[in-house]
Parts: sequence; structure tokens; C-alpha cells
Amino acid sequence: METAVPEPGLLATAVAPASRRADGPPRGAFAIEVPAALLARARRGERAALEQIYRRFERPVYTLALRICGSSEEASDVLQEAMLKMIDRIGDYRGDSPFWGWLRQIAVNEALMLLRRRRRLDDALGIEGREPVDEAPPPAAAADAARLQRALAALPDATRSVLWLYHAEGYTHEEIGALMQRTPSFSKSQLARGTRRLRALLESPAHPTPESGHA
Repeated sequence: METAVPEPGLLATAVAPASRRADGPPRGAFAIEVPAALLARARRGERAALEQIYRRFERPVYTLALRICGSSEEASDVLQEAMLKMIDRIGDYRGDSPFWGWLRQIAVNEALMLLRRRRRLDDALGIEGREPVDEAPPPAAAADAARLQRALAALPDATRSVLWLYHAEGYTHEEIGALMQRTPSFSKSQLARGTRRLRALLESPAHPTPESGHA
């Protein structure tokens, strides 16, 4: 099934950090509340309930996968795998954290696993002289959603993953380092380099050319 690319309104999420909460997962586009009764039906394996949950989260799962993997085909693959795992494991969900956070973690793991299987998580930006700290999000007025996608696709895979997980999903450097099997310092350095590169790409009149050649 071909899933449509998200609407331009996604840009606001991409450039504004998701809120970081001390009492649960960081909130972002995934923060969709699911009624307890619907979850109970889904955990009993009711097909209609599982279909409703799929439809609620189809867009945010696809969007996350697209931004991390950089390819609509790969994003569709991640969407299907993540949703199959959700259906298979929903009986294990105990409700001690928001359901959307639980499902988002499955989607992130699937997207990073795809990059890891294809040996693409080593594809990251190198040092460019002195590196000032740059964690500010790129300007919202710099691009529409299509241009944002082209700019993100021009970044190396690991850099793009760090940037999206931090700026759009609200993960901490410690969490990103653990997810990518790297250090928090790696996450910090890729965020600084990637944010500067993304800002430059968005502000450039020329269309960026993907560096990693897979998108």
C-alpha cells in the first residue's frame, strides 16, 4: 500500500522541538491518545479495534520512518513491520506509559534496524574545523514540506536520524545514543553538524543533492 507523504503542516513539528516531559515520553506528532476501551478491545485481538489504531497512527509512523530512512519505499516497509509488531505484541502492553510512546519506540527501532541491516548508520557527518555548539532548530520559514524532505534526504543517514529524533521527537542525547548503539557525544556532535548543514540546505536556492545516494 502506497502511503501519501505527510501534509506541509509537518514542517512545524520538524523545526520546533517536541516538549520534553519528566513524567513520560517526549510529546510530538505521536501524542495521540487512545481510549482505554479501544485498547482493551485491541488487546483481545478484535480486528476492528486494531484497524482503528492502525489508522490513527499510520501517518505519524510513516512520517517518522520517512524522516529517518529518507525513502518513501523504506518508510512504507517500516510502517508495515512496525504495525505488524504492534499487533503481535499489543497483549504485552501494560499501560504504565502512554500507548503512543510504546508504539513510537517500536517504529524508531524498526527504522534504525533497517539502516543498521544495510550498514548505513555509519554514514555520518565528519568534523569540519572548529565546531560551535548548534542545537537550535532550523528556521520555520525556510522551506515547505517538500523542500524539507529534499534537504533531509541530502544528509547522511545517521545525521538525519539524530536530527529528527532530537528536534522533532524530543529524544535526549542519552536516549539517541542508546538507540543508535553510540555515545551521547556522538548524538551531540551529529546534531550540531546536521543542524548547521540542514539550515544551509534550506536557505540555499539550489536543490540539495543526496549525499548517501539511497533516497
